[in-house]
Amino acid sequence: MTMTMEYHNPVLLHASVDGLNIKPDGIYVDVTFGGGGHSKEILSRLGRNGKLFAFDQDEDALANALEDERFTLINENFRFIKRFLRFYGIKSVDGILADLGVSSHQFDVPERGFSTRFDAGLDMRMSQKNNLNAYKVVNEYDEANLRRVFLDYGELKNAPVLTRTILEAREFNPIKTTDRLKEILSQHLPERVKNKVLAQIYQAIRIEVNQEMDVLREFLEQSLEVLNPEGRLSVISYHSLEDRLVKRFMKNGMFEGEPERDFFGNFSVPFKTVGKLIVPDSSEIKENNRARSAKLRIAEKK
Repeated sequence: MTMTMEYHNPVLLHASVDGLNIKPDGIYVDVTFGGGGHSKEILSRLGRNGKLFAFDQDEDALANALEDERFTLINENFRFIKRFLRFYGIKSVDGILADLGVSSHQFDVPERGFSTRFDAGLDMRMSQKNNLNAYKVVNEYDEANLRRVFLDYGELKNAPVLTRTILEAREFNPIKTTDRLKEILSQHLPERVKNKVLAQIYQAIRIEVNQEMDVLREFLEQSLEVLNPEGRLSVISYHSLEDRLVKRFMKNGMFEGEPERDFFGNFSVPFKTVGKLIVPDSSEIKENNRARSAKLRIAEKK
């Protein structure tokens, strides 16, 4: 598929890269390369001996690879960060940046099926190598699994009725397109909140297709392993499911429960948080609508 790569301005560009506290000769990783905006900013702050590795599982992003001897782009999911850094002989790094969620480019290419704005085949894969797509989730998942997707990843209170409606409709014909899915579910989309609920439905299916929450957990655990002491983790998230995981992990190095306390009631945690939660200002949101739900958290490994 040949196309002109249109990528919007990266979200929270300076704040997220500032958060890495870049050393000119350090080794850094941008795990969500996309249009390369964050990577360019990191490279601009590195000296001749610095190195930047970037990950992107989307084949479209390869067209944006940067011509710089300090830069390496790896066409893989960032859940494999440790494995592929080892492949390049890198055991530890000084900072990792992640801009989670779907890139502007992916939303804007109709045939990818990510956006509620366009009619397209039910796809929603961030990597074309992925065997699971939105068509399979909508047409092949049983009732319990489909309900789980809508409840867990869309936080939709009416998940049971959405699920039953899809099951009834697909008995007659497979649901092949995003417009057909919207049409089937239209009776459950009150006009005043139609776009919000549709976005939640799409988000739920997309997270399932791309295993986004599992990927995020694996990435965060590995980031702790590959970061040097005083290395920084800078993460931008776009919905509460992601942000809760990131916040908890940065706070105590765990996703659930609390760290064990010693005999004296003290507990040690692997990170210290740096500064407070950062959100875009009104001017950035005006320039880039994708920024409206962004939250940036920064932590330093102890």
